Amino acid sequence: MIVIYTPKGGEPEKYDASSLKVSEASIVQRTVEMKWQQILSGLEQDDLEAMRGIVWVIKKRSQPSLRWGDFDPGVLEMTSRMDDDEIERWITNMVANADADLEWETIRTIIDGRLDEVAANPERARAVLTAQAPSPKAEAPEEGSESEPEAPTETEAAGTSSPSPTSSEPGTPISVSSRTSSTSRRTRSMTSSSGTSTT
Repeated sequence: MIVIYTPKGGEPEKYDASSLKVSEASIVQRTVEMKWQQILSGLEQDDLEAMRGIVWVIKKRSQPSLRWGDFDPGVLEMTSRMDDDEIERWITNMVANADADLEWETIRTIIDGRLDEVAANPERARAVLTAQAPSPKAEAPEEGSESEPEAPTETEAAGTSSPSPTSSEPGTPISVSSRTSSTSRRTRSMTSSSGTSTT
């Protein structure tokens, strides 16, 4: 997760929680009194203490004397976003669980509408989303490109209309247009994962 800290009147600053060393993570855990997994979960929900802890401990790399009490950002100055790897997994999961009744363009629009609020790098996220588009359907063969089946000879015609040696009924032809279930296009279903809205 990336914590974006925008001090009042300043430019956005990005702090990558995954860049922490174990020693830094331990400092954050003790300071905010949360386990690391709780901190990560808190980041997903824009928990103020979790975000403050991440920004503070990373700032201490360049400002070793910065005390916890001295870093007190405003409640609207921080927010969390998914990093490139996380957003790619999120998009892949959303597409894979897409409702079978939805067209690709609808799925794309729904996911795209969320990217600005969940991705640290929305432009890259949109490129990932575009790459998830299904492959175009195979083009149907051009008319006349396939040769017409030849008319059966008199002997063949007689053979197909005659009763089978082992049956008292005439042979039944098999439709060449029949399809097996293995050739039908597989569809996907979209289920809203816990904590993820498709609106």
